[in-house]
Order: sequence, then C-alpha cells, then structure tokens
Amino acid sequence: MINPVVNQIPTAPVDKVITPANPSWLQLNHLPATTNGFESGATKLRKMLFETNELIVCPGVYDGLSARTAMELGFDALYMTGAGTTASRLGQPDLAIAQLHEMRENAEMIANLDPFGPPLIADMDTGYGGPIMAARTVEQYIRAGVAGAHLEDQVLMKRCGHLSGKKVVDRGEYISRIRAAHAARVRMRSDFVLIARTDALQQHGYDECIARLKLARDEGADVGLCEGFISKAQAAQAVKDLAPWPLLLNSVENGKSPTITVDEARAMGFRIMIFSFATLAPAYLAIKETLLRLKTQGVVGTPKDVTPVTLFEVCGLKHSMAVDMDAGGLSFKEGV
Repeated sequence: MINPVVNQIPTAPVDKVITPANPSWLQLNHLPATTNGFESGATKLRKMLFETNELIVCPGVYDGLSARTAMELGFDALYMTGAGTTASRLGQPDLAIAQLHEMRENAEMIANLDPFGPPLIADMDTGYGGPIMAARTVEQYIRAGVAGAHLEDQVLMKRCGHLSGKKVVDRGEYISRIRAAHAARVRMRSDFVLIARTDALQQHGYDECIARLKLARDEGADVGLCEGFISKAQAAQAVKDLAPWPLLLNSVENGKSPTITVDEARAMGFRIMIFSFATLAPAYLAIKETLLRLKTQGVVGTPKDVTPVTLFEVCGLKHSMAVDMDAGGLSFKEGV
C-alpha cells in the first residue's frame, strides 16, 4: 500500500503541470514542473517517460568528450555510468571506490554541457550511506541538474552489477533508502526521476527482486530496475509482473545477462534502456590499439580528417567563438 504521507507533494505555484495517467502510484509520484520558461532535464525526462510510449535509449557516457559525441549524434537522453566514472576519473574498478563527490561532480559537468540538451540519468550506487546520505545524494544531484538516477540495494561495499559475489541489504534497509530519496525530491519540488534498482537476483532469486521492486514502487519510486537478468524470458516476465509500472533495462554486453537489442527491449515493453559500457569499452580498445601503434611504429596514425579543430568543434568551439565575437571580443578575428 502506498503511504499517502510519504508521497504527499508540497503545494507550490507552478505554470504547468504534467498530467499523470490513471494508476495511483503515478498520480502520487507526479511532481510540479519547473517554471519561468526553462524546462529542466528532470521535467523533460518525466515527460518522455509518462507522456509518450517511446523506449528511451541512453548511451553510457563517462566524461565530457563521450557525452559530447553522444549529443552530436542526437541521442534523446544520456546515462552517466558509475563504472566509467570510476575508471576514467580514478583509474579504479567499480568497487564502491568512487563516492558522492566524484559522482556528483562528473554528473554536474555532463548535465550542464548543454542545459537545454538531452536529460541525464546517473548512477547513484547505494546512496553512499544510510537514509540521510541517500537524501543528500538526491538533493545534490537535483542541484547539479541531473534528471534522474538509480538507487540500489547492495551493501555499501558494492561492486559492478555484472560481477559475481554481490550482496544486498535486507528489505527494510533498502526501502529506507528509497523512502528517504523520494522524500528528498519532494522537498526539492523537483521532477527528478527516482529509479529503484535491485541486485538481489544473484543472492535471493527472481521472486525477491519483484517483491523488492513492488515495495520501492509503493514508496514513491518512478521506475524499476532488476539488474542481471539471466535470460531474455526472465526480462520479459519482469515487465509483465510489474506492469504498468515502467522498467529500465541495463544492457552490458559480455556481462552476466544475455544481449538484448533495442528492438527486443521495445517489444518486451521496457521504457528506458541504458548501455553502461557503450563508450568505455570501445575507448579502451581504441586507446590501446593507438598506443601500441605508437610503441611499435613510432606514429599515432590519426585519420587525416580528425584534426584538433574537429575535436574542439565537437566540444563546443563554435559556441565559444560566438560568445566572444557577439560580445565584441577580438580573440578570434583571425580564426582558428
């Protein structure tokens, strides 16, 4: 049963309200849209989720360049991977080494490359502590411009969802994290999309995952995520067992789950699909191949059409030049 006190939305004057559909959990999870003509990433994501039937495909990005490249190709939403953030910023494996400040700083940078661009979903791991820290994480993510995030039930010394040996906390501790996270976004009057993730499949089995996600849904989570499906049939069944509540599918090729294509996920009824290693794994391969060429042949071998200007243009060079010239600056009068 949904707790009406926990899910109560504070009254605030707004210019526009997203009209929810019939399910009571959706009505209670509805939050006011941002005013003053600017639509936040959270509001955009919420509209995509609850006002359309489209599958939201999010490539996993881990730094400014990977995010800019995804934006260049026109993806409607992005996903900041915790594994990629840990690897790129710290050079460490995904073993709860990155904490709130590293994750929030990276998410804030990516979300604000173009505040009017695609909304960003981010990893928020276990919330980095008890209910107080889960709430603090949501508050910081909202202030950083993050549109939504998934909060999981692993123990604080967590690990990547596609490694063996995962352990989860008991139901009560997990739900306290969800409850605190939901209350935080209500206090912030934000459309922030709260995604409840469970990693209980390895340790406790499928039925426990569904039970946990139902509890999280009833405490205000907008979307569910069961990590590490062992078969396509199991993934499809989860969508049916939790309908009409929207589910997110995490695609990690060569991980613990079978590869599910975008078309297959759409047919199953998933509403969001994230590709956590979409840019990280290819970046590793390309960097390794290039450095090996440098080591053995003495050249990098960059294609002639990839110049410094090309890369800088992906990262907003033309915009920076326009800002300077429109203000009367002369820094670029002779071009670049």
